[in-house]
Amino acid sequence: MLAGAAFFFALFVALGTWQVQRLGWKHDLIARVDARVHAAPVAAPALPRWPAINREADEYLRVALDGRFLHDKEALVQASTERGAGFWVLTPLQRADGSFVLVNRGFVPPERRDPARRSPTPAGQVHVQGLLRLTEPGGGFLRHNDPAADRWHSRDVAAIAASRGLPAERVAPYFVDAEAAPGNPADASPVPGLTVIRFTDNHLVYAITWYGLALMAAAAGWYVRRTDRAGHAAGDNGPSDPPDPHP
Repeated sequence: MLAGAAFFFALFVALGTWQVQRLGWKHDLIARVDARVHAAPVAAPALPRWPAINREADEYLRVALDGRFLHDKEALVQASTERGAGFWVLTPLQRADGSFVLVNRGFVPPERRDPARRSPTPAGQVHVQGLLRLTEPGGGFLRHNDPAADRWHSRDVAAIAASRGLPAERVAPYFVDAEAAPGNPADASPVPGLTVIRFTDNHLVYAITWYGLALMAAAAGWYVRRTDRAGHAAGDNGPSDPPDPHP
């Protein structure tokens, strides 16, 4: 029993300490992301740097890029926003080097899924600023993307690009959430700049829980040890067996 209590005490302390370490990592990540979001935009990563792109170093990086929108190849991805349910409008942007970046131009409600019912589409060379986001393969929660039916529940860059006939080796492994440009009309459609940045941060609660369980294991071990000692003491001081009347 004591060995079991000691094992669980050590296990719970280790888990609590791991959560404290995770807490420090999460706060550092939040601080770095906040710095990226509010920094001046940098050039969106070009093709040679694509293999090195990763979540910790690049997601939510504020970037800028130039190119020409391919509006005939846009995709509508189901979205739930502060404005209600609708769609993200993802449009390939062809850059001067021949590469492509999917740009999330913003949100449209169901009644504006038809481009003819939106603001005029930007033609020719355009300049885009926004946040770099990593691809979302597969689909949403319990809902898989269906390329054949052109039904999208997540911003799966590779799958959307393939369904639009774009060369896989020249499509960036990220997309860009466009931000509202200065002077952008309030009633513009699509509506850009609706990126929600949210990190779950429950590590402190988890750490307290594990440390609390460690204290409970220690208390259980102390109680068992105390009970055993009390039992041994009672046995040592108790009455001896009566003598045998028939030696």
